Amino acid sequence: MHTKHTLPNGLRLITKPLEGTKAVTIMVLVGAGSRYETKEINGIAHFLEHMFFKGAERFKNTKEVSEAIDGIGGDFNAFTGKEYAGYYVKVAGTKIETGIDVLSDMLLNARFDQEEIDKERGVILEELNMYQDAPMYQIGWDFEQTVFGDQPLGWDQIGTPELIKSVTKEQFQDFKNKLYTPDNTVITIVGDINEEKAKQLIQKYFNFTDSKKAYNFKPFKKLEDKPQIKVTNKQTEQAHLYVGFPSINSLDKRYWTQKVLSSILGGNMSSRMFLNVREAQGLCYYVNTSIDSYLDTGSFATRAGVDTSRIKDAIKAILKEYSNIKGELIPESELTKGKEYLKGKMILRLEDSENYASLLAEEELLTNEIKDLKNIIQEIDAVTAQDIADFTNEFFKEENLHLTVIGPYQKEDFTDILKLN
Repeated sequence: MHTKHTLPNGLRLITKPLEGTKAVTIMVLVGAGSRYETKEINGIAHFLEHMFFKGAERFKNTKEVSEAIDGIGGDFNAFTGKEYAGYYVKVAGTKIETGIDVLSDMLLNARFDQEEIDKERGVILEELNMYQDAPMYQIGWDFEQTVFGDQPLGWDQIGTPELIKSVTKEQFQDFKNKLYTPDNTVITIVGDINEEKAKQLIQKYFNFTDSKKAYNFKPFKKLEDKPQIKVTNKQTEQAHLYVGFPSINSLDKRYWTQKVLSSILGGNMSSRMFLNVREAQGLCYYVNTSIDSYLDTGSFATRAGVDTSRIKDAIKAILKEYSNIKGELIPESELTKGKEYLKGKMILRLEDSENYASLLAEEELLTNEIKDLKNIIQEIDAVTAQDIADFTNEFFKEENLHLTVIGPYQKEDFTDILKLN
């Protein structure tokens, strides 16, 4: 079992010893993702993530930060999502204090030197160029734009070139001061730990100033129900597509129904999409179905990389699988396989302290409730064929279909293709 400690300043600490490992992961999750941005500062959450690695008080520059972790053979990284930003260090259990020291110095004492800001602009612009040159990445962002529209959930986390070129030290400090507060932060420590020692170290190093989260993101505004198509004309050797529907939020009681459905449709090499679209017809190299869930909305979609001359056939084949499963009481054997796949992947994932720390931190930050593995497995097992039929009847509707494509095409090439039988 995990243990939750709420410190006097509001900081939440979750500890979880794991047997059979000598490693420990310290994960810091902050409710400061890209959906907290306005249009004028779109990209600041991601840029700020970069700046935390540029030096603070005890570790004064990038070299000192990286050497502190490299010198003990550890791993460290960060990520920016829509609803949170995360920072983690994974080290030998005996080196836990060094990991906590580095993370706390970065996040509490970052200096945001102007020279470092200016240098990092070029780095992030190149990161932006990299994603734009990689359709496998860009296609997912294009799909989010069609599903969530011109509001924060529909914007790329990496932001705009204008923001990257112009953001100031004062803007970084303002964003940090408003959101990087103890009451908006969760720390999870998982692995080879003594829980009381871990708590003492967090109290010692994460001595936040006494502040409260200053604002929240605006709720998602549902878009009009109508088919949406976005085509990016690009000369590519392979075309990339995303096709699917708006869906439920992460708090919806049907969350695991949706997960089981995505597993059955396109979650693995024995799924319907893989066998019927890739194997039987040879229409694509990769095809998979997945979900994205946020606190107030979500999406359900299938993506594929296809021969540029056969993209319409691929879209029709994917839509056929959506049509076939809509309202279907799927066979018990297929339902069981979908459930067992999810449970097996969850168990394997939680063998690693990094993944376990991430799961605990996300659940605590977003829901203030942590479900242990036993509870999650019970929820997966409770999904019925009727649940899936009801879900597909509600959400798999032609007027809700969204399609994004990157390849040598025009939008007009896909007129009247978004049809369910």
